Amino acid sequence: MRGDQLCAVFVATVSTLVFPLRCQERSSDDSRTDFGSFREQIHRLHEVNSEEFIRHLYFQNSTERHAYLNSISTTPHSAKYGTNQFSNLSQKEFRELYLRTISDKAPLFSGLKTEGLPAKFDWRDKGVVAPVQNQEACGSCWAFSVVGAVQSVHAIGGSQLEQLSVQQVLDCSFQNEGCNGGSPVRALNWLKQTRIKVVPQSEYSYKAKTGICHFFSQSHGGVAVKNFAAHDFSGQEEAMMGQLVEHGPLAAVVDAVSWQDYLGGIIQHHCSSHWSNHAVLVIGYDTTGDIPYWIVQNSWGTTWGNEGYVYIKIGGNVCGVADTVAAVYL
Repeated sequence: MRGDQLCAVFVATVSTLVFPLRCQERSSDDSRTDFGSFREQIHRLHEVNSEEFIRHLYFQNSTERHAYLNSISTTPHSAKYGTNQFSNLSQKEFRELYLRTISDKAPLFSGLKTEGLPAKFDWRDKGVVAPVQNQEACGSCWAFSVVGAVQSVHAIGGSQLEQLSVQQVLDCSFQNEGCNGGSPVRALNWLKQTRIKVVPQSEYSYKAKTGICHFFSQSHGGVAVKNFAAHDFSGQEEAMMGQLVEHGPLAAVVDAVSWQDYLGGIIQHHCSSHWSNHAVLVIGYDTTGDIPYWIVQNSWGTTWGNEGYVYIKIGGNVCGVADTVAAVYL
């Protein structure tokens, strides 16, 4: 098969990508060198076969996508996009593996704004936010966001900060679908209705796959959820700031399609509120600079983003960060 025919075959394979690969000769050895370095960096070693060739195409395609994203994000402190652990996945693969949250419609917030809020607030400064976790190739972000909120609120109440079991929520929340996706609101509703105690992670460790639910007696130790409140704060992000300060870190559902390429900085563009698909934990905000932003803990490990965190501009409901936001009460 001629080289131009081979290229056409593989372009058809990746035709679902938003940014099509250009079929031109690449005379430089730089792309091969960069891809080799990339493979070594994230420990994705493949045999030299069609699979690796396709991964190479995805990687090359991602560099074109990065250039496009960075060409628009030119204001100070803007988000930067580039090579990370997801660069050899197609956008379709990325969505199917990592963006599996179901977004349940929340009622508009109708309460009052909190007066006298600090210009900057970060629950990490209080020692009540657990380290960044890694959900791996399992659509469990919905469980990570819920458990993150529960364990932080428990610590805010005076208990020692302890990592609780994401796997327990993943296996046992029957209203959700384990690694195939779920809703933070449904998980919180299940915890509220059943009064099941979320046990420490040390007793029910994370497996990155859906398993059989382990039951514990009512007398067993753990943390139970008394209640929660989920609201839509679109157009009311200052009120959302008040809820964060008053009640603790908030579980939120966002549109994270562009996060496949995120390296750091404040996201201001490329992030709609039309397709919520990923759950995160909002742990703080900062309005002291030119661009106010939310501080958001993700569940893709510390090598992603700002050591596992992403910053999202406050105002305009960027990434749909204010659409479905839940506060936990213990």
